[in-house]
Amino acid sequence: MTAGRLADVVRRNRRTFAGEPLRSATVRRALVLIVILLAAVALVACGKDEPVTRAGTTTGGSGSATMATTAATAATATAPVQPRSTRDGCKAVAAPKPAANPNRRRSRQRLRAKRRYTAVIRTNCGTIKIRLDVKRAPKTTASFAGLARNKFFDGLTFHRIAKPGGNDYVIQGGDPLGTGDGGPGYTVVEPPPKGTRYRHYVVAMAKTQTEQPGTSGSQFFIVTAKEAPLDPDYALLGKVVGGKNTVRRIAALPTDPAAEAPLDPVVMRSVRIRSSKRG
Repeated sequence: MTAGRLADVVRRNRRTFAGEPLRSATVRRALVLIVILLAAVALVACGKDEPVTRAGTTTGGSGSATMATTAATAATATAPVQPRSTRDGCKAVAAPKPAANPNRRRSRQRLRAKRRYTAVIRTNCGTIKIRLDVKRAPKTTASFAGLARNKFFDGLTFHRIAKPGGNDYVIQGGDPLGTGDGGPGYTVVEPPPKGTRYRHYVVAMAKTQTEQPGTSGSQFFIVTAKEAPLDPDYALLGKVVGGKNTVRRIAALPTDPAAEAPLDPVVMRSVRIRSSKRG
């Protein structure tokens, strides 16, 4: 359609239809349609001389924009699910990408000492239940529960399976970066009681060697040895009360010995806090 014929359409639509003036909304819709048609004509006229690649993109400026959009789409796409390297009892899942904005505000909501709180961690290897030690670690447990309520842990991994010399030691997770370097953007300091021992299935919070005793963010570890020979510097979180077979399954997974990382992803699909009355 030429520009002259489009102009005639505009003039015709400004007139009456069946003896009644057109409503303003109808006129606006007609004008919008005409503008779209004009734009389409212009694009066809300008695009004819653009060479097109096999991928369907042009080699000129508009092609660069198309390629940039394609790259952005690929960057945000979900990683494909890869078959697991061994038959380990875990479901195959895609490896999650690092969290883009992991920082959170610390929850000020305290847990009630007269209630029992259990963290239910659902993973692709099974479910783990951790009874939070509110009495001995009120600050640490409240922080963990706050992160769980905000779904901070959903989609994070158990990024570390430590078994020095082939012996069980700990499994560690809760890092939004998946490298052992991440956290929620804040820390809580609550030294454990004197004489604390990290025995089988005890759950405590990880920290760096330079941080003061009792410092915690979001990373936690579950002791898989009979007892981990650690100084009482790590804030207590609680103890595994359900899903011990899942803990053993994760601890037995093959790893990269240098990085202590599992060869296949172990993903926390969700972490939820259940509350009940003490018996």
